Amino acid sequence: MKLIVRLLPLLISLPFSLVAQDSGHVTLNDSLVLKPSLIYSEAFNDLNAWKTEQQPGGTVVLNGGRMEIEDKAGCTVWFEQPLQQPVMIEFTATVIDEGGPQDRVSDLNCFWLASDPWRGDFFGDAHPHRAGKFSQYDSLQLYYVGLGGHNNTKTRFRRYAGNGQKPLLPEHDLSDEAYLIVPNVPNRIRIIVYTTTIQYWRNEQLIFNVYDASPYDSGYFAFRTVNNHLFIDDFNVYDLSKMDVP
Repeated sequence: MKLIVRLLPLLISLPFSLVAQDSGHVTLNDSLVLKPSLIYSEAFNDLNAWKTEQQPGGTVVLNGGRMEIEDKAGCTVWFEQPLQQPVMIEFTATVIDEGGPQDRVSDLNCFWLASDPWRGDFFGDAHPHRAGKFSQYDSLQLYYVGLGGHNNTKTRFRRYAGNGQKPLLPEHDLSDEAYLIVPNVPNRIRIIVYTTTIQYWRNEQLIFNVYDASPYDSGYFAFRTVNNHLFIDDFNVYDLSKMDVP
C-alpha cells in the first residue's frame, strides 16, 4: 500500500485565487507575485511552428491571421517547441456555430507539458503512432482540459500518467453552464504551471486550480478537438519568475 501511495500524484483543488496581469506581473494564489517574460508570440503568418495529427476529412489552415481547424474525427495540433515550467500559455479560441458542416459546439480542448515516456523522440519515432484519434494519446504524460466536451455538457481536467491512467476526480468534472462554451464568442485561455500549481483560466474565470505533488516539468503544448470548427489566434508563451516584493 505504501508503494502505491508514493507512486500516485496528489491532485488537490486549491482555493480560488486571482491573477492580475496589469503592471507586468501575475499574482498566484493571492500571495506569490510572478513576472511574465514573453518567450514566443505567434502571428499565424504560417504554420511552420506547428505539427498537425488529424483523422481523414479535416483541415488545419491559415485564415486571416488565425489558425482555422475544421475537423471530423479527431485533431491534435502540436506547438513544436518544447516548453519548460514555470510557464504561462495564453491564446484566444472561438468555437464557430454558423451552420457549417463541422459547426458543432463542443470540445475546445488542449494538452500541455506532454511527453512520451515510451519513445525518446516526440515527433520522430512516436509520430507515426499518433494520427488524431483520441485514444492514441493515452500513453503520454500530460495535463489536459476538455472545455465543453460531450456536446458541451462537461468541462474536465485530467492528468495523464503515461500508462493509460487518466483519473477524473469529482471536483474536476464540471457541468454547470458557467464552465461551458458560448458559441461564436472568443475565449481567452490562460494556462499557468508554477512548481506544483496548475491553473486553467477562461476569460478571467479560474476554472481549475490544482496542486500536483509530482508535477510535470517540461513537454509540448497542443490544441485538441474533434468534430467541430475552431479559430485560434493570439498565442503567446511566457516564462515566469518570482518577483521580490517589498
